[in-house]
Amino acid sequence: MVAVPAGSFIMGSDEKAIIKKVDEQPAHKVTIEAFWMGAYEVTYDEYDEFSKDQTLSHDVEVDAVARPTPPYIDLTLGMGKEGGFPANSMQQFGAIMYCKWLYKKTGVFFRIPTEAEWEYACRAGSTTAYPFGNDSSALGKYAWYAKNSGGHYHKVGELQPNNWGLYDMLGNVGEWTLDQYNENFYSKTTDGANSPLLVPTTKHPRVVRGGTYRDDADITRSAARIKSDAVWNRRDPQVPKSKWWNADAPFIGFRIIRPLKQPTADEAAAFYDQYLKK
Repeated sequence: MVAVPAGSFIMGSDEKAIIKKVDEQPAHKVTIEAFWMGAYEVTYDEYDEFSKDQTLSHDVEVDAVARPTPPYIDLTLGMGKEGGFPANSMQQFGAIMYCKWLYKKTGVFFRIPTEAEWEYACRAGSTTAYPFGNDSSALGKYAWYAKNSGGHYHKVGELQPNNWGLYDMLGNVGEWTLDQYNENFYSKTTDGANSPLLVPTTKHPRVVRGGTYRDDADITRSAARIKSDAVWNRRDPQVPKSKWWNADAPFIGFRIIRPLKQPTADEAAAFYDQYLKK
């Protein structure tokens, strides 16, 4: 994991940005507390340790960690699994349950980042459209996106990292954050807010960041926001549809963070509960 220092940054796209979308405005100052972030997206090798753990209950309603039900199709679609390929196709629920499993295993609290934490880490001190500047022609050095991916995800860490040592923050698979998606959230956020978070109240839409191997350069930016969609699981034949997997989203994954300030056991339990019961 990479140490991300506390600090402040301008979140979103201001009027001078070369590319700006309505849901990225207005740009506003945000303060972030220190945390560690995974240098890479969580890989299949790591996620499978969780999904195959025989000590875990399948009953997600009991006070225990549950493991994913087996997917009914090969969610990799032949793009690669073992050896460092990013885990993909899980719902936000699965990403947070993985974090809860790590907490149970290690006694260390992990979670996925908030939208603000994610953008802060992606920018790594930059104020430009991309962590390396405004020229999208250099994007292929840092990100697997529509122009260079060949239509599939790649092993993590093959391209250059940002200035804080984080790989694949842009492109490859998109990354879940904790937030509910709201197009107008920035206009309701107080300038100078400390670690803002829009706690979800509905399953969709929630915020995915970073763009994906399918996306063009205008989506594969530090400020770009993607909203989750129920259509990502339209082919799941189960009734009710899986809480764990998105049958039609091989372009979605996640990475984890460890806050410097660790919560108490009660606070950790309350955090996981508020997400896993929705």
